[in-house]
Amino acid sequence: MKERFRISDTDKKLLSVYFTAGFPQRDDTVHIISELEKSGVDFIEIGLPFSDPLADGPVIQHSSSVAIRNGMSAKLLFAQLSRIRESVKIPLVIMGYFNSILQYGVGEFLEKCAEVGIDALIVPDLPLEIYVSDYEQLFAKFGIGMVFLVTPQTSEDRIRQIDATSNAFIYLVSSAALTGNKSDFGKNHEDYFMRVSNMALHNQLVTGFGIHDKATFDSATKFTSGAIVGSAFIRHLEKFGARSISDFVRQFH
Repeated sequence: MKERFRISDTDKKLLSVYFTAGFPQRDDTVHIISELEKSGVDFIEIGLPFSDPLADGPVIQHSSSVAIRNGMSAKLLFAQLSRIRESVKIPLVIMGYFNSILQYGVGEFLEKCAEVGIDALIVPDLPLEIYVSDYEQLFAKFGIGMVFLVTPQTSEDRIRQIDATSNAFIYLVSSAALTGNKSDFGKNHEDYFMRVSNMALHNQLVTGFGIHDKATFDSATKFTSGAIVGSAFIRHLEKFGARSISDFVRQFH
């Protein structure tokens, strides 16, 4: 699973883009994924909208509310993705909250992920211990990776626990703030990125939260393998719709 998120060019930094399924229009999902791949994105994080997205800032919260009003659901998302692997080859990750997955049925959700070609999940509110005790074998049964979040407050022992359990990459949250922060990264951020990088973990580190332009992307990837752009892309979609995606992505190359 980890190899799906590695690229042969060791000097290249991974670029991932997050968007909320069903935003700005309900049926934009496949078009956005296809355009992101054509634009050179290395993997894509698809947000499953949820009514109370605790880890997300106002921009993504708004996109989630719009998507829900548009009628987006897990069932519809899987229907939209049913033929995605006929054309799209890069890794696809679903980011969702555990309540939505529980309501769908964890086994059924993972089975559908495997059926449509999802590589991994990010579930911010699923604790590591519960995952290991109750769900790790189920994830393995369907070949779905699990991505855990590390923050500046996460202890070294906890990070090593996460590293031992992870099988895709580790999501290095840039700060304890919500997503969508447009400030640049300072020395404290870089010290944190360097500290975790120097732990020589088995999994790649991919930075998220606050990456909104080339400067923040370069700063976030100085000590890590890549970065995820989220709120900035949602703002682009809100302004331009599912158009000019290549223009947005080009700024990060």
